[in-house]
Amino acid sequence: MIEAQHFTAAGNPRDAAFALPDGTFDGTVNEAAIYRAVVAYRNNQRQGTHNTKTRSEVSGGNQKPWKQKGTGRARQGTTRAAHWRGGGIVFGPRPRDYTTTLPKKLRQLARKSALNARAREGNVVVVEKLVFDGPKTSLLAGLLDRVGAADAKVLVLTHGHNRNVFLSGRNIPRVQVMNYADVSAYDLLWSDRVVVEEAALTGVEPDVTEMPEVKPDKADGTAKAVRKATRAGASPASPKAKAKKKTAKAAKATASPRKKSAGRAAAKGAKKAKASGAKRAAPKKPKASKRTKKGDQ
Repeated sequence: MIEAQHFTAAGNPRDAAFALPDGTFDGTVNEAAIYRAVVAYRNNQRQGTHNTKTRSEVSGGNQKPWKQKGTGRARQGTTRAAHWRGGGIVFGPRPRDYTTTLPKKLRQLARKSALNARAREGNVVVVEKLVFDGPKTSLLAGLLDRVGAADAKVLVLTHGHNRNVFLSGRNIPRVQVMNYADVSAYDLLWSDRVVVEEAALTGVEPDVTEMPEVKPDKADGTAKAVRKATRAGASPASPKAKAKKKTAKAAKATASPRKKSAGRAAAKGAKKAKASGAKRAAPKKPKASKRTKKGDQ
């Protein structure tokens, strides 16, 4: 029976080690099967788009470089032959399909052998459950640090497709998150440490004893504002009050130009009315006649 380290969901070690299932972890390591599985995996990653040109595809060489006889040199028919510089390539790579298929039982044996190889080295870690309410990179990084897999290439195997765990580990270098049922022998050999959910091995969801601690996000200013107000001795304002104050301020800023323009117009109208009233109240002066009598002079 092979055992592995057992940790809670918060990353704290359990008292007893976890006994790995005998059906998979029976100590079998078939190196030939692992070799064939790795070769097939790497072959299937190749695109096969390489190409070289033969003498019929190389441009140029339409005429005989010199006459057949009389020059003392060897006879040549074209400058695009394989032994000429710039000529065609003989037996060069051509586009092809590198797809390699393996029997199902051979793939299963290679996967089982890779799991046993990592378990015998003590590089398999069992976690009670990966509890993620949402994508949180710091949460997964902290868990890997507590289980002793921070400075290694880590393969995290989940029970089923866990989107939150996948998104949490996507931004961490040298960390790969996969479904336990989809893992291959190549993925297991790529990693240095394998972190597996307990339900992926047993098929039964365990009861979570310890929940991971979620630290407040730095981008969230609510906790920061509460701490700042507490230090100053004032009661922190609630988010609703802040939003209400912000809305009132925006409304005031929007309405102020209209109020100013209305006040200016009213003052201008009052000034104009006052001037017209004073003009009407003033007595009219008699106009001096142009024609004057001689006696008046």
